[in-house]
Amino acid sequence: MDASVAKPARMTADERREQLLDVTKAIVAEHGFHGVSIEAVARQAGISRPIVYEHFGDLAGLLEALITRESDRALAQLAEVLPTDLFGGDPAEQLLAGLRGYLQAVRADPVTWRLVLMPQEGAPRMLHDQIARGRMAVVNQLADAMGTASGPGPESPDPELTAWTLSAFADEAARLLLTDPERYPVDRILAHARWVLGQLP
Repeated sequence: MDASVAKPARMTADERREQLLDVTKAIVAEHGFHGVSIEAVARQAGISRPIVYEHFGDLAGLLEALITRESDRALAQLAEVLPTDLFGGDPAEQLLAGLRGYLQAVRADPVTWRLVLMPQEGAPRMLHDQIARGRMAVVNQLADAMGTASGPGPESPDPELTAWTLSAFADEAARLLLTDPERYPVDRILAHARWVLGQLP
């Protein structure tokens, strides 16, 4: 054997786990959760089924790991762009900046955000539970940001309901972007959001 031909590097356990989750995510994106099986994941990853079992135990463990990773990833992306104090500057501009960051995250990783915003039929109950917890975390952060009002401008009479309204608007905008990005590009959504915010007293 030619010593100059390097053998492919062996994956670490963490690298293999991430590879298998990426493969599972791709299968879900193309075929839905019903299309996922240990056999399908192993075949697409080019490995044997026992390796998949070794990392995740069973199919339920594999799907749970995928849902946890994608939910955590989505929440981490949102945490980076959500305002923490709407009255530390211009509230409207901070909300628009948060929406822009959210939509850019959705555009950069549409498969993750389709799982979170548009769960397919047959999705595990755990996914719906994770989505509900994530949405509540976002609403709580927005409500807290509005509750720190200390500058000029009207305060919300009900920060929690205002946060739910803003969250619903942003999520629907993200779904439009995922469904038809040519008709609903980020710039169009932001322009409309700016107009809506401008109508507030």
